[in-house]
Amino acid sequence: MIYTDKVMDHFANPRNVGTLPDADGVGQVGNPVCGDMMTFYVKVHDGKLADIKFQTFGCGAAIAVSSMVSEMALGKTLAEAMAITNEKVAEELGGLPKNKMHCSNLGADALHLAVRNYRDRAAGGTAKMAVGGEHEHEGEEEGEKTGSCPYCEGPLEGFEELCACKHCHTDLVECPACGKYTKKAEAACTHCGAALSK
Repeated sequence: MIYTDKVMDHFANPRNVGTLPDADGVGQVGNPVCGDMMTFYVKVHDGKLADIKFQTFGCGAAIAVSSMVSEMALGKTLAEAMAITNEKVAEELGGLPKNKMHCSNLGADALHLAVRNYRDRAAGGTAKMAVGGEHEHEGEEEGEKTGSCPYCEGPLEGFEELCACKHCHTDLVECPACGKYTKKAEAACTHCGAALSK
């Protein structure tokens, strides 16, 4: 597995590591398959991200992605931060190995959740943290599900409520609680822990 010099630099010297005890928004995502967990903390001033910190538990690529996302978003408006995509993160890092692209998804998602948490709080919400990992899918049509298989990261597109991943052939079912695909044979969703009806 070959990483770019930029990935190695952000892994060895990550920017903006830590927490913000008085954060205006906090977002956390985790991937139950690879074990990566990312938490982003944001401070907002005059509609811009005045400060960003993150904590990441995971592989070198996950740390590098978190560092890059924080650097890309710092000083940006909320709209600009929400426009940061996994593709842009990977591009800024000079590319990522295919089996590590999910890390860029997680980094962008954690940032987006922190911004949403801030907006929710500003609108009167009380959630201390937004937890999840819903990926952004531009142009997703009603009734069409997209995303990646939680077991092999293969693309899932155009599937109905029940499907099998074309790559790893795992039978998947949509969780009624969080809407993400999880293994049909499991008793509970691997993403949110909700019980699956049999």
